[in-house]
Amino acid sequence: MRHRKTGLKLSRTSSHRDAMFRNMVTSLFKYERIRTTDTKAKELRRWADHIITLAKRGDLHARRSALSIIREKNVVHKLFEEAPKRFESVNGGYTRIVKLGRRPGDAALISLIELIMPESGTRKKDKKKLFKKGKKETHKPPQIKTQKKDPKETETTKIDQEKAVKNQTAAKNDKKADTENE
Repeated sequence: MRHRKTGLKLSRTSSHRDAMFRNMVTSLFKYERIRTTDTKAKELRRWADHIITLAKRGDLHARRSALSIIREKNVVHKLFEEAPKRFESVNGGYTRIVKLGRRPGDAALISLIELIMPESGTRKKDKKKLFKKGKKETHKPPQIKTQKKDPKETETTKIDQEKAVKNQTAAKNDKKADTENE
């Protein structure tokens, strides 16, 4: 039986597999997207989601755990600075896999795995709670605040626009008069 034996073997020894996924997850966080085979991308998603969860936690033990997996210190520092802000609104699903087709040499299925940019705003759970409680309000997108302009500036721009229109009409009339005289 195969109980509690997660992960794919990929015809590699455990040390080779661990080293490969550590390098891949380092590259994923360094470049934010990489191309690889479908099966490797699906397994890499597990590693990446775990490390982002550690980064969102942000304590010293989480940082040391991430440093034991990711190969470069500067990548870990960058991740621990950005992840809490970037992924605060989502709980899981931090990566996206896009299937690209087949590789020309061996016809292996190739995918692009990338970190997502979650939308800011309310989550779906929050919307469901509104409807369950009987509230008829729906989520309204935030309104863009426009800056109040100085009244003197608006007056000058209106005057400038009027002058420009007058100059254009005068130029057209001058051209008509020149063509009529000839």
